[in-house]
Amino acid sequence: MRPVRGMRIVAALAVGGLALSAAACGDAPDENNNAGGGGAKPASKYTACMVTDIGGIDDKSFNASAWAGIQEAAKEQTNIDPKYVASSSEQDYEPNLNQFVNQKCNFILAVGGLMADATKKVALAHPDQQFGIVDSVIPEASNVFPMQFDTAQAAFLAGYLAAGYSKTGKVATYGGLPIPPVTIFMDGFADGVAYYNQQKGKNVQVLGWDKAKQNGSFAQSFTEQAKGKAISDTFVAQGADVIMPVAGGTGLGTAAAAQQSGGKYSVIWVDQDGCNSAAQYCSTFLSTVVKNIKDAVKEAVVKGAKGEKLDASAGFIGTLANNGVSLAPFHEFDSKVPAELKSELDQVKQDIISGKIKVTSPAQPK
Repeated sequence: MRPVRGMRIVAALAVGGLALSAAACGDAPDENNNAGGGGAKPASKYTACMVTDIGGIDDKSFNASAWAGIQEAAKEQTNIDPKYVASSSEQDYEPNLNQFVNQKCNFILAVGGLMADATKKVALAHPDQQFGIVDSVIPEASNVFPMQFDTAQAAFLAGYLAAGYSKTGKVATYGGLPIPPVTIFMDGFADGVAYYNQQKGKNVQVLGWDKAKQNGSFAQSFTEQAKGKAISDTFVAQGADVIMPVAGGTGLGTAAAAQQSGGKYSVIWVDQDGCNSAAQYCSTFLSTVVKNIKDAVKEAVVKGAKGEKLDASAGFIGTLANNGVSLAPFHEFDSKVPAELKSELDQVKQDIISGKIKVTSPAQPK
């Protein structure tokens, strides 16, 4: 989930500790490997190295999805050697990226827009090194391949679903941090509810986000489940019966609380299909706003391993039309979602793809 500057989380690991962490993720690649700018020739071993954002490799969200993409690429191209190192704080980004530069990785992936500043600095210092970044674009660095996602489109469907499914007439959303890769979900969700109200003559309320003011509820964390639970408890006390956390691991606190509530409210997950990534909470997931990071990362890594150049000026933008974003199946809620609502969602999706419905957000990728 995330672009860009702002909010610096304090704490750090020593560089020596980071070196140990990086080494623990796998042996350094052959010194003779081609490490440069898009891969003019396929290497005998192509090392795809990933630096996670805070939240870790098992965040059930965007870090996990990106790593799954690299692993899928390694299954398809046997010359790919996957590695990762986890960032515990924003202070780790630059040292972690530099560790992989020093290891001569062929491709270094920065996961999350919060890493944009560190990635720009390291990439400009090493113009022959190929980088990729999720949820940001760095125009100044032609060696950084951007992967962005118009999640507002899929979140619009989620808002329409939530409004149509709600029995109380109140739904809610909250974020981890007030950054564009988070607020874009919240914008789409709010607009989907508004569109439902317009079409149906209803007045379903959205708690936790005011799109016009770009102001709402944030946990200030992507890892603290207790904060997710506390925010959700407040929403439920105010009458919400569908909640969409856009907060990585923090959102697991919402899922756990929903499960403990005995069905008092349901959850719309984000990034990876929640019934796959956090299956223990599948009974609470009405659906998921899927951000197909896995396939985007897989495609970029496979191309690089085949010796194809990654065109940073083109990059990748995921939409409903190219399946870069989507609304996941309803799983255990399938029989509970009315057939009429399912049909309406299919039509809304087509109307977004055709341009009949315009989905907008200040955070949309350009």
